[in-house]
This record gives sequence, structure tokens and C-alpha cells, in this order.
Amino acid sequence: MEKKIKQQEIKFGTLSLIAALACAFLVGGCSKDEKTNAEQSNKVVIKIGNVAPLTGPDSYLGKDNENGARLAIEDVNKQGLTINGKTVVLELIGEDDAGDATTGTKVATKLVDNKVAAVVGHLNSGVSIPASKIYSEAGITQITPSSTNPELTLQGFKTTYRMVGTDAQQAPVLAHFVVENLKGKTIAVVDDATQYGKGLADEFEKTLNSLGQKVILREATNNKASDFKAILTNIKAKKPDVILFGGMAATGGPFAKQAQELGITAKVIGGDGICSPSLYDLAGEAVNNVICSTVGVPLEKLKGSEDYIKKYKERFKVDVQIYSPMAYDAVMVIVDAMKRANSTDAKDILATMPTTNYSGLTGQIAFDSKGDLKESFITLNQYKDKKIGTLQVMKMQ
Repeated sequence: MEKKIKQQEIKFGTLSLIAALACAFLVGGCSKDEKTNAEQSNKVVIKIGNVAPLTGPDSYLGKDNENGARLAIEDVNKQGLTINGKTVVLELIGEDDAGDATTGTKVATKLVDNKVAAVVGHLNSGVSIPASKIYSEAGITQITPSSTNPELTLQGFKTTYRMVGTDAQQAPVLAHFVVENLKGKTIAVVDDATQYGKGLADEFEKTLNSLGQKVILREATNNKASDFKAILTNIKAKKPDVILFGGMAATGGPFAKQAQELGITAKVIGGDGICSPSLYDLAGEAVNNVICSTVGVPLEKLKGSEDYIKKYKERFKVDVQIYSPMAYDAVMVIVDAMKRANSTDAKDILATMPTTNYSGLTGQIAFDSKGDLKESFITLNQYKDKKIGTLQVMKMQ
């Protein structure tokens, strides 16, 4: 009797297995859980890389970039995305490059090995430029939300794109403003010796020379410096009308503050690197003596800016800094390329990128043959009552 019972159990188990397999391959006749499993098999997870300094002096900007990309991915997933008949779920793979070129190339290689479909990054030109070669060799689209050094897109890589204007645009705007609006006659230039800071300073000096003005003093520091008194003492002796600082807010803020403490009354001007809403925290009251440019339209003039600002604050509990709208749009441009290619493969996304014509948060986005925006904006700003305010907005073409 015991032997017969065991034989019946074996037969029953075999039949159950056959039934389960049949259910997996037949339409209809399956339970709710089994249907859910079938639906899950039609889903594909696509990885989008994001690289920025999440540690170090520029981490507040790096986190801002990552937040913008993350918000875009969450919005796409909420709305639902179907490519080539499959439900696509986007996943953000965030990496910290610490604003360092060596670290940046390592994490770029890591993202390539992780088979990301595209990359949003890097923040700093000095990291984007060496990393761009790695993405080019892998055939993966790289869109930087913030790197402005012209060299990035002059390398000839077909994988490299940027969401902002370049230093070849913003530096001349600054130079013309100094000569024509500030009536600057004696001008000193300081840079932080990075590809961004030196590149901006070089372009600025080149334009000044074309306008018949000369730089009376050129000094260099580094992007980790905190004491500028020796440089500022030399500058004070020259009595300039204006000082250009090529660098980021982490050094530009203390530079402006120490200049004021030494009794230097010259206007301090700079590019997008120092033009952060948080510059007041670094420069104190000296921020009122700063004029700086940003590579885009003012935040409040973005399409749907109120909704974006509110959604960003609710999600991350902090205010927007500078580039997160560009990072947001970079993700949306990648998704737009997927849709037009009807594919999530990196090679198909890349092939579709040159024909981008996307209406985004930051404006109409289309790229020239180098990967630069066909239409970009440079905004001049000043600080008043601890807040950044717009002076001029200029359209670049």
C-alpha cells in the first residue's frame, strides 16, 4: 500500500510540472501570478550612467547634476516607456569622479564595462576631456551637462555632446562687458590652472587683446587653494579696475572674500564655475562685488521652471544649483534618441543623436557636427541681497 501511494505522488508531481510548463507557454488559463511573470519577461532594464564629483569641493554641483538626471529617469519611468514593443525601465548608475581626471577615466571604464546605454557627464572639463576618449572607443554617447572647454568637442569624437555653451562664447561676453559696460582699463587675470579655469582665462585675454586692451597681470593658483593673499597683494599693487577669476566657486568665493579684506575694490568677474547661488556662503558680503556668467538662460526663464523647481525641492530637499536642468534634459535627449531609433542599443542611440531636435526644459535642443548646441545662451549675473540676479541674456549661434 505504501509503495502505491508513493507512485501516485510521483505521477501527480510529474503532471503538476507539465501543467506549469504548459501554462508558461500557452495564452490564457494561467493564474494572476503566472500572468504577472509573463508580463515581467517583456520588461527590459536599461542603464544610464551619470558621472560627477560627489565628493570634494565641487560635490554640491555634482550632486545637483546627479539629482537632475535622477529626476528625469523617475519621470520617464512614471510615464512609462515602450521601445520596440517592450516596456523599458531606466536605471541610473551614478559614479563619483571626485573632479579628478584619473578617477574620471576609471569610472568611465567601469560604466562601459557595466554596459550602460549612454552617459550623462562629466561635470568638469578637465575630467570630461580624458573620459571622452573611453566613451568614443566604446561607441557610447556622452552628454555633458556642464563642461564648457571648447577642446572637448574639437577632438573629433562622434560620441561627445554638450548641453551648454562654451568658454569660446562666454569668455568674449565677459570681456566685452568689462570693456563696454564696466569701462575697465586695467585688468588682472587669475586662473586655477585647470582646463576649465585656464581655458576661460585664455579666451578672455584673447578677446581683450582684440578689443585693444591688455592684461596688466596674469597669475595662477590651483583648484585646492584656500589662501590667496600673496597673489592678491601683487594684484593690489597694480590697482586694477577688474579681476577675472577663472575657476570654481570653492576657490572663487574665498578669493573674492580675501580681496575685499585686503581693501581691493576692483570688480571680480568669472564664468559659470563661480556663478552658483551658494557663492554667498563662500564669499560673504564680498559676493556683492562679483559679476559672473552662466551658460544658459536663467532658471526662472526655463520652460516649466516653477514645476521643475518645486518638484526638485520636494524630491531632494535642497534648491537647484546650476546645471541640474541640463542633466535632466540630457536624459530626455537620450530617451528621445531611443524612441526615434526604436532601440535601446548604445550603437543605435549614438546613430540617432546627430538628428536630435528636442524641445526640452532648457529650450530647443539640436547639435552641430561637433556635438555643440546649435543655439545656446550666455547670461550675465550679479548678486544682490545674497541672491543671484540677471543682468543680461545673450543668444549665441
